[in-house]
Amino acid sequence: MDHSLDPKKLPKHLAVIMDGNGRWAKQRMLRRIVGHQKGVETVRVIVEECSRLGIGYLTLFAFSAENWLRPKTEVKALMALLKQYIRSETARMMQNNIRFNVIGNRADLPEDVNREIQATIDKTAGNDGMLLTLALSYGSRQEIVAAAKRLAGEVAAGKLSLDDIDEKAFTGKLFTTGIPDPDLLIRTSGEMRISNFLLWQLAYAELYFTEVNWPDFDKHELARAFRDYQSRERRFGMTSEQLVDTPS
Repeated sequence: MDHSLDPKKLPKHLAVIMDGNGRWAKQRMLRRIVGHQKGVETVRVIVEECSRLGIGYLTLFAFSAENWLRPKTEVKALMALLKQYIRSETARMMQNNIRFNVIGNRADLPEDVNREIQATIDKTAGNDGMLLTLALSYGSRQEIVAAAKRLAGEVAAGKLSLDDIDEKAFTGKLFTTGIPDPDLLIRTSGEMRISNFLLWQLAYAELYFTEVNWPDFDKHELARAFRDYQSRERRFGMTSEQLVDTPS
């Protein structure tokens, strides 16, 4: 444990937009896929460090719904890399008591990738440590529209009344049902936007942006983000005085 970190004030749920693989490769005059391969190594480091620190939930934006618009050769290489990662990391997840999860439109993913995903989900289902979630073929606007359609369908079928629809009911129709909202979002590579990622769930998350490209984001950069997070006062609409008076 970094002694500058307060273990009691670490985020329960960390979300990460892993950006800058291609930029990292371009800066070194390498092919983009080399940047993605290096990014996978960073995923391994950050997953293990978060598990060691006792982070309960880690959600990584791995492939967006819009990423299908990238060149077909790059998409094919990314799918192969994803399949290889899941297969190679399953044993490590078991060793670290990590449970694996995927959110997004899995129907868009190649069949062989889906098989690998399901095998790892099933194998790690009994683990009760950190929940590692990969957002794959994921778009938050699409997720919200799908949730609204499901609720509308239940109203139309007479299973639900309009008065039954509230934030809790809506949250229960999202991909992340059962998972607490993120406390902290980290985005690498200097971009300062959330790019259609967990729009509903990030309502009260702390946002941390760093110029560091994802392949160079290591344990020290993670600790820096956590120190910044721990320096903030999370009021959730209340005043500082109310927080002092609120029982912990």
